[in-house]
This record gives sequence, C-alpha cells and structure tokens, in this order.
Amino acid sequence: MKVSIQGYEGSFHQVAARLFYDKQVEVVCCDTFKEVIKIATNKKESDGGVMAIENSIAGSILPNYNLLHKSNLKVVGELYLQIRQNLLVNKGVQLEDIREVHSHTMALQQCFGFLDKYKWKLVETDDTALSARHIAHHKSKHIAAIASKLAAELYNLDVIAPNIHTLRNNYTRFLFLRREEDAAAVENADKSSLSFHTDHSKGSLAKVLTKIADAGINLSKLQSFPIPGSDFKYSFHADMEFASIEQFYKVVEQIKPVTESLKVYGVYKKGLWK
Repeated sequence: MKVSIQGYEGSFHQVAARLFYDKQVEVVCCDTFKEVIKIATNKKESDGGVMAIENSIAGSILPNYNLLHKSNLKVVGELYLQIRQNLLVNKGVQLEDIREVHSHTMALQQCFGFLDKYKWKLVETDDTALSARHIAHHKSKHIAAIASKLAAELYNLDVIAPNIHTLRNNYTRFLFLRREEDAAAVENADKSSLSFHTDHSKGSLAKVLTKIADAGINLSKLQSFPIPGSDFKYSFHADMEFASIEQFYKVVEQIKPVTESLKVYGVYKKGLWK
C-alpha cells in the first residue's frame, strides 16, 4: 500500500496511515494538501491518500473540503487520532542542555503549559517531523524538537518528555481516500459523507434536514460553504450515520428531489478513536 500524506516521515498523517492500514504502508510525502490529492489521483504514483479534515480544537479544515469536492476520490474510511506531542532530543542530551525548541507553530502553542516552565528559545518551523529530522541530521546537542513518537523512532531520537501537550482532548479526524475504480464496497458501512445544495428558496434546507431526521439518520456534521461566483449562495457538506446501507440510500433518493445537486463522497465505517 502506498499513500500520499501531507508532511514528512514521522508526521501525524503517517501515524494515522499506519493505524488504518499497517506499519508497512509506504508514504509519499507532500508539502501541501493540494499535492496530496494530485498524487492520490494518479495510479502511477500512489494507491490513494490520507488527509486531515478537522480538529477537535481548531475546527474544520475548510480548504480540504473544497479539494475533496473537486476530486473524484472516494472516502473509504476515517480515524480520530489523539495528537500526543513529545519533546525529542538526540541521544545523551539532558533537559539542562536544551537552549532551543523547534516545531510547527501549532505544536508549540499546544505545549505552552510545559514550555512556560523553561527559558528556551522557541523556533517556529514548517513541520513537526521536519524539525525532528533536522535535529537528528545536525546532531544538535542544544536543540530539541516537538513531534510524534513515530518521529523519534524513525530518526533515532530520545523522548525526553512524553505527552507534553496542555489539552488532552485534542483529536484530528483523518479521511482515507482511494480512486473510484479502486474503492471497494466497505462491509458493514454505517457512515457517509456527501455534499448538496438546494435552490435556496425559503425553507429548502429545512426540507432536506427534515427528510434526514424522519429517516432516523443521525446528521453528525453539517458544514456550509459559499458557492464560488454566486451571490452568497451556499452548498453543504454532511456526515450521516445510519443503521443500514439500505436506510442511507433510501434517504438519498428522498432528498434528491429537493436538492439541485448531490454528490456522495463515500460510504464507510465510523472511525475508531486512537
């Protein structure tokens, strides 16, 4: 299995890929999510992609919904990964040796409760895993990085302080994407992601939501997006949870007449929390 991810080896995208597939999954590292989608679409370069879509603290990653909508990739699964940040150093380095800490700005912010105890210089970088790779490559004796335990494993670093993040309930939701021709039906599927827009007449959205509720389906997410080129008209991303696939497809047929367009991104199993 070969999938595209955003970030470098040792990133949380790779952690998610290993948990969903297995440790032998090969990753194609990309600088941007746009590149992730491009490579995931190309069968000569990958078997699919892994893309973060929302975080329990920061909220939805809105540009990624747009990338998903424009692509022909299918969602075949999801996973909720707890973001555990760790302080990594080269072998033999002690806390008193550290003068600087390097990491992505979000990772630094997530760890201020721990970092405020020390007078270290905090240096913002483009990626947590890249910071780990940098200190390993340069054999830094006075620089630490904040990154995953996988990054420590891959770059032969010590975890001098584990789980230094301030907020424990920090989860990122990852989607696993395959090309349509490779996306086999998921057994015992109980969740789907789709998008739709209505004619924007009075009560049009309420009609859709009423049909979903009457069908006994749980609408676990509803996200609005402006339609480019329109006068403040919106499309909607919806995540639905259901008891049976028949129940889902029945409600899809019921809401089609009250929508102007409808696109199902994928039907899959509700993700585990890791």
